[in-house]
Amino acid sequence: MRWNELVQQVRASGQYATDAEAERVLRTVLTVLGTQTNGDERRELVRLLPVEAAVILARQTPAARSLTAPEFVDTVAARLGGLTAPAARWGVSSVLGVVADCVGDDLTRRITAGLPRGYALLFGRAELAPAAA
Repeated sequence: MRWNELVQQVRASGQYATDAEAERVLRTVLTVLGTQTNGDERRELVRLLPVEAAVILARQTPAARSLTAPEFVDTVAARLGGLTAPAARWGVSSVLGVVADCVGDDLTRRITAGLPRGYALLFGRAELAPAAA
């Protein structure tokens, strides 16, 4: 996949009016995601996404502490100029859903397994809880 195709998929998923708006959200979400991923999952994510996306992810230093899913959304909202929580959640889910589709279920599961609860929903995946005994 090429960068412009990724932008187009985010634009369609997020129902953005312009490519520039979709790209701005895409770049911001990838920047924050780059601080939350590391190890084999990060390397594989970088390998599977377009070069421009890989560069954004690879330039980020992994954070010492994982953000909760709401903190991730809040961070994206702040970086995008103070979006409302629902608008930021929509943007995050639009981008992460497209990323999940691009990299496949296996890698998406491994990424979300290394993050706090709540991220699977941001990636457009169900978050199953173990059955109570």
